[in-house]
Amino acid sequence: MRKILTALVLFTTTMLAAQPPGAGRTGGQQQMNGRFYGKLVEATSGKAVEYASVQLTQNKFDTASKQRKDVIVTGMLTRPNGEFSLENVPLFGQYKLKVTGIGYKPFEKTIGFDLKRPAGGTPDPSAMLNAIDKDLGNIKIELEEKVLENVTVNASRPGLQLGIDRKIFNVDKNIVSAGGTAVDIMRNVPSLNVDIDGNVTMRNNAPQIFVDGRPTNLTLEQIPADAIQSVELITNPSAKFDASGGTSGILNIVLKKRK
Repeated sequence: MRKILTALVLFTTTMLAAQPPGAGRTGGQQQMNGRFYGKLVEATSGKAVEYASVQLTQNKFDTASKQRKDVIVTGMLTRPNGEFSLENVPLFGQYKLKVTGIGYKPFEKTIGFDLKRPAGGTPDPSAMLNAIDKDLGNIKIELEEKVLENVTVNASRPGLQLGIDRKIFNVDKNIVSAGGTAVDIMRNVPSLNVDIDGNVTMRNNAPQIFVDGRPTNLTLEQIPADAIQSVELITNPSAKFDASGGTSGILNIVLKKRK
């Protein structure tokens, strides 16, 4: 209370002085400061906006560049309840309040202290206190809505996939698959050996030929290359594929569904 009364006395003395306020300050009098406070809320829902940047700037003349520019006087981040308080602001001058927040449109407003010289008689202390301790009320800011363009996601299978009991080679986009037979595909699959006659061996043994997980009587020459989606090498087949426990392995050819 003592600080408030002291500030009111200084304010009254300054306002009632005959010389302009600028002359009083240059004469060595202590410069008086005030405070702006308020609350930041969302325009639609009225919800408090927390941790938004609130800055108070003033346009001043820069002696170095010989131009006027905005200088930051003070600033802070809003509290969890959206409130802010900008203290130690000089009473004289016009200021610009700038509010920015992630996901919100920037907000600017010109503000200042309502300092009026009393027409006559004793100044009202409450009016003077409201002038130097100014409530900006609820400041409403709008959400910044952005419309994204259409996004097309293209995905492709890797050339080699390692399964629990097999190696999978995807050949649907292989250049060789554009023509020829399955023998031409097998020549490009690692771990397989194809001789000049088209015989395929895996681990020096002829593997069993499966098509879509089932035994087949088709030969590799009878399967078109462009109908093959992937080739699976099962080096240690389980009893599901080979109950006899053979060690030759299985060559499973997975066909494209549209074929």
